[in-house]
Amino acid sequence: MKNKFSKSWKASKQPRRQKKFVANAPLHLRKNFVRVNLDKKLREKVGKRNIVLKKGDKVKIMRGKFKGKQGKVLEVKLKLGKIYVEGLQAKKNDGSKVNVPMRNSNLQIVEMTDRQSSKKKENKKELKESKENTLKGTSKK
Repeated sequence: MKNKFSKSWKASKQPRRQKKFVANAPLHLRKNFVRVNLDKKLREKVGKRNIVLKKGDKVKIMRGKFKGKQGKVLEVKLKLGKIYVEGLQAKKNDGSKVNVPMRNSNLQIVEMTDRQSSKKKENKKELKESKENTLKGTSKK
């Protein structure tokens, strides 16, 4: 992996190369690095085990200091791979509060905002049904 970044690069046992791949990845590929586990109910509904996290999703914290708490996603920083959740704040020495960044591996999605893919699927179903109805209507005449 001599280049700064290569999509065709497969894998390496060396941690330095793995870190280089992640650090130099372009933003359109970094969104896949913030994929988050789904709740069991959502897994059945969506048919996937994990999904890309978006602003507005409701997540549950599974590890760390805030374990068990839930909140909405305020911000997803792809460049850093960090997620900021509503209500997770730490107190600084000067008394002010600051949002605590979380990693995707420590979160689980409980509720999702509407995804474009689910809207597309619904639109496809509606189009298919309307085509079938028009075909049935023309064949009867």
